[in-house]
Amino acid sequence: MRHYYSAQAIRDAEAPLLASLPDGALMRRAAFGLAVAIARELGTVSGKTVCAVVGSGDNGGDALWAATFLRRRGAAAAAILLNPQRTHRTALAAFLGAGGRTVETMPDATDLVIDGVVGISGSGPLRPDAAAVFDAVGQAGVAVVSVDLPSGVDVHTGATDGPHVRPAVTVTFGGLKPVHAFGSCGRVELVDIGLDLPPGGIRGFEAADAAARWPVPGPTDDKYTQGVTGVMAGSATYPGAAVLCTGAAVAATSGMVRYAGTAAQQVLSHWPEVIATPGHATAGRVQAWVVGPGLGTDETAAAALCFALETDVPVLVDADGLTILAAHPELVANRRAPTVLTPHAGEFARLAGSAPGTDRVADTRRLADRLGVTVLLKGNVTVIAEPEGAVYLNVAGQSWAATAGSGDVLSGIIGALLAAGLTPGEAAAAAAFAHARAADLSAGDPGPASVPTSASGILAHLRTALASIL
Repeated sequence: MRHYYSAQAIRDAEAPLLASLPDGALMRRAAFGLAVAIARELGTVSGKTVCAVVGSGDNGGDALWAATFLRRRGAAAAAILLNPQRTHRTALAAFLGAGGRTVETMPDATDLVIDGVVGISGSGPLRPDAAAVFDAVGQAGVAVVSVDLPSGVDVHTGATDGPHVRPAVTVTFGGLKPVHAFGSCGRVELVDIGLDLPPGGIRGFEAADAAARWPVPGPTDDKYTQGVTGVMAGSATYPGAAVLCTGAAVAATSGMVRYAGTAAQQVLSHWPEVIATPGHATAGRVQAWVVGPGLGTDETAAAALCFALETDVPVLVDADGLTILAAHPELVANRRAPTVLTPHAGEFARLAGSAPGTDRVADTRRLADRLGVTVLLKGNVTVIAEPEGAVYLNVAGQSWAATAGSGDVLSGIIGALLAAGLTPGEAAAAAAFAHARAADLSAGDPGPASVPTSASGILAHLRTALASIL
């Protein structure tokens, strides 16, 4: 499990270490880890040239110490001091003592630049002098390694409002921060410096977390005990939504899927194992409902949504169901069974009254708390917030899932996991992880390069994605 911590949580965890260690020891520990990461990026250290861009805070000290360690291994090392009067004195003395030199501009033939301008306490865009340095770095095409976070990028949201650093690699210490999910950080490397950080904060599923929770049939299971997923999706206008959503539920678990709606024949032509009926009145008992993809917003669709929300089983609401719910939020008021909403940005705006801003975590939390439901805000970084509870992030690392019908597939996966008994947050987090993996596999098939894919392709690769996880 990945954990993302606030800047204050990191500072609080550093405090006892700073008090117990000799002066400067924690900085040198972090800088050594930074130097190791830079050495990996360089490949060969001896004979290479590194240039540290040094701010006035501890990140500047980290950069100077890392350059010092690299200088001792045979690299040429230079440093641009943005604020010489406030440069970390001990780190600068070590740097100069090792043969490093201070310069006004990046030396010719520099192989790598260390961004040590600001750290987790900084805010706002790069100041003009730093912006000019990194503009020259960008024009020269020199790779940048950022210390803790790219300077000029907000630590809480990953947002930028002016000049900022665009690193190839970001090396951070002790724990990940939200910027490492939302910001343009390049490859992120985490260095363990001995912080005692409790599990918690914002969470992110990895393959092992999804595997530990994904329902796998045991020796005494049958099709009913593994969860029966009900799907109300599709219409005469959008029958494909029913096919995609139902197919995803079929692929996600080994239980049973019941379809209720006007696209029964299309669903059965693709998935003959599904039990299909023309409406919810004859659908039979289910352990969770998925309502909304391609359903329409007429009275029949509204009746289907009302029926599902009046049951005592988990309900996932997506697409057209969200449009209905935005007009009638009272439908989820005081609902005791779990409810999961899966809006994209436009649907979120209808539900919340405004589009998600730069702080997507705070906005998603606010909507989840207000409605008393779990909210999954779609995006390259998916945000999942439980009411008054946990928050999960899923960093796709690519945008292949940004294609029509992809959300229908995600809804079917989540619904199947809800029917199997997973909690709403964990069902959404595990499904988002598998969905992104399937999109990546689909884009890479047949290879060698990834190319645009489709919702049908993502669904076709879902079982392969699960095989790679389980």
